[in-house]
Amino acid sequence: MTSQQQEIRRKQLYELMGDLPPRNRRISAKKVSAQEQPGYMLEKLTLDLNGIEPVPAYFVRPKKLNGKVPVILYNHAHGGDYKLGKDELLTGREALQKPPYAELLTSMGYCALCLDTWVFGERSTRTEMDTFKEMLWKGQVLWGMMVYDSIRGIDYLLSRPEADFRRIGTLGLSMGSTMAWWVAALDTRVKVCVDICCLTDFDALISSKGLAGHGIYYYVPKLLKYFTTSQINALIAPRAHLSLAGTLDKLTPPEGLDRVDTELTRIYREAGRPEAWKLFRYDVGHQETPEMRKEIVRFLQMYL
Repeated sequence: MTSQQQEIRRKQLYELMGDLPPRNRRISAKKVSAQEQPGYMLEKLTLDLNGIEPVPAYFVRPKKLNGKVPVILYNHAHGGDYKLGKDELLTGREALQKPPYAELLTSMGYCALCLDTWVFGERSTRTEMDTFKEMLWKGQVLWGMMVYDSIRGIDYLLSRPEADFRRIGTLGLSMGSTMAWWVAALDTRVKVCVDICCLTDFDALISSKGLAGHGIYYYVPKLLKYFTTSQINALIAPRAHLSLAGTLDKLTPPEGLDRVDTELTRIYREAGRPEAWKLFRYDVGHQETPEMRKEIVRFLQMYL
């Protein structure tokens, strides 16, 4: 696929996300607080990304910076824990290894941003189902609004004096994993994508009767008429993409992983960058393992 063909497909994918706020609307940020944490500096922010409701966020950076550094859009998981949201960056969660990613990423010399996505954290004032239904009535798609905020989060990141615009990465677990590969597919400013335990092939999920495993946020009207999971992820190529999966994870049926791996291996080979696509599988369920964490660190160090 040529870069021009990719851009056409990106536009198609973006249009499936419902009626979104203007892509070029002005964004702003208010610093709520700044604190010194063991190993890093923490800023709590309120961002105006969408013009509809404020977006609380955390920005973390190393205590000592030498010039511009890589920046990570960290995407929090779902897990039914609507109150946790962006705090996952600071405290982690049961499915993740320690230390939490705020500590890990800043120790590597990176900055990171994590947003409370719609219906999570400080934005958990309404239920996921109620928000989905109201948005649907208004021509909006909950997942589309989530992805929109994440892309605008990258816009904010690039306004930061610490940010090296040539070295932007995104990563996350579960819902955060899905966010990582959607954002990387839609936004070519992302140079490295790391998805943990949610590279879900849509057709395999249907075949395995696993649709109930995802929240209602996950479902985008008409998506399967135009895109497979592999076709969305193909829009990341030839940029670096690491995927990590559990063979016992019901959200990523093995036959679906086989399909995506086969197609992306071919696509990256044809693009002349076969080494930039990696899928590693482990005999676990829906969780990050110590081995996964090591691969993530290695991959980020290599490509970011």
